[in-house]
Amino acid sequence: MSRYDRQSFLGPNSDAVISEVLVGFVGAGGGNSHTVQQYAHLGGRRAVIVDPDIIEDTNLNRLVGGPLDDVRATRPKVDISYRVMKGVIDDPDVAALKMDWQSAMAHLKGCDVIIGGVDSVVAKDQLDGFCKRYCIPYIDMGMDVIQHGQHYQIAGQVVLTSPGGPCLRCLNVIRPADLAREHENYGAAGSKPQVVWPNGVLASTAIGLFMQLITPWHANVKLTQYLEYDGNEQTVKPSQRL
Repeated sequence: MSRYDRQSFLGPNSDAVISEVLVGFVGAGGGNSHTVQQYAHLGGRRAVIVDPDIIEDTNLNRLVGGPLDDVRATRPKVDISYRVMKGVIDDPDVAALKMDWQSAMAHLKGCDVIIGGVDSVVAKDQLDGFCKRYCIPYIDMGMDVIQHGQHYQIAGQVVLTSPGGPCLRCLNVIRPADLAREHENYGAAGSKPQVVWPNGVLASTAIGLFMQLITPWHANVKLTQYLEYDGNEQTVKPSQRL
């Protein structure tokens, strides 16, 4: 029995498609630590992983694949993602780049799909524009925790922007007020509360969109490009914004 027999419903050539597609992961923290792991388990072996940061103790509540020993070793997050892939895939073809994504454009512009796990509104806007410029489908994950009195609302979204389709600004995922507010704070993303399970839900949703994009296993079902997550009701639904 082949390792991938149980996912043969994805199509007769799906194993080859998954192994040959080149995926860019911008950010190797909470959300993309999940997507990289799932991508590898599906048979993905070609990746560009970009993140300038090292793992810290405060990342351990949401970054999968990184144990406490990595914190002690001040290990780069991209090296952790590469190790996760190497633990599942023989001879993965990975560029693990410890740098800002803007410094990795030469690598990223050759990707077939890019999955973004960045917090900054400016970074999301610029990354979406970069993908539009090079005709690369871009899957963006975003989450926020909003306080209502003594209680909190977990909300998030996963959005696929494709060449020729609406951008993140068009969909009101990125708003001028948010860009201005972040600009006043010198580009800092600010405090973004996160825990492991909403990141996991959003990451699994992003991988689901990715798989629909490259191996459409169903007929007469339109690809959903904007999915909203309600962490309090535990639901993922197509957005009404489209």
